Amino acid sequence: SQCDKAFSHRSNLIIHQRTHIREKPYQCSRCDKAFSQKINLKTHQITHTGEKPYQCTQCDKAFSQRSILKTHQRTHTGEKPYQCSQCNKAFSRNCHLIVHQRAHTGKKPYQCSQCDKAFSHKLYLIQHQIKHTGEKPYQCSQCDKAFSQKSTLKTHQKTHTGEKPYQCTQCEKVFSLRSTLKTHQQTHTGEKPYQCSQCDKTFSYKHSLTYHQRTHTGEKPYQCRQCDKAFSHISNLIIHRR
Repeated sequence: SQCDKAFSHRSNLIIHQRTHIREKPYQCSRCDKAFSQKINLKTHQITHTGEKPYQCTQCDKAFSQRSILKTHQRTHTGEKPYQCSQCNKAFSRNCHLIVHQRAHTGKKPYQCSQCDKAFSHKLYLIQHQIKHTGEKPYQCSQCDKAFSQKSTLKTHQKTHTGEKPYQCTQCEKVFSLRSTLKTHQQTHTGEKPYQCSQCDKTFSYKHSLTYHQRTHTGEKPYQCRQCDKAFSHISNLIIHRR
């Protein structure tokens, strides 16, 4: 009576009705969490035991839930069953599709409580909030450096391992970052995607555009600590210090 959904079994109707009244009769004995379905409780309890009964047949990884295993297996098969209805992009996970669709709608439901910024994904909000706290919870095990984001730590760790997994298909150069590879590939294509808004000049690299724009603005962000001279390029400051 609260919505138009219909079910072939009464038991399924009863389970569904709990979504309206928010009834959660199945409570975990080890924490305060409660669930509307018994199967969800069983799945949750594995988080306490650490059990991972679902193993991938193509690699050594194991998972606590069958659904997580299925999602992982798509990294091997390349399957992307969730397609955007407004563009051709497809995704391996439904949650990634939902976040992507917000790029079309402009919806940003996660708002920072300390400033006006809002985000399309909860993770982006969490990462942003660290800027307010200054927290750096991700510490490198090989040196004293710490980082606010896990992805930044992973990138940093490659400086210790020397790992360069991204190889150019047109030459033998390899790179530690995908973004650096993409920038390098523009030297082959001659592409100059970064255009100055004040003149017709275009550039292959974003930093080249930034340097160029200072010829219009007169900005000189690099200042000598021993005198008042300031420079638009850090290289000019280094030469000046000599």
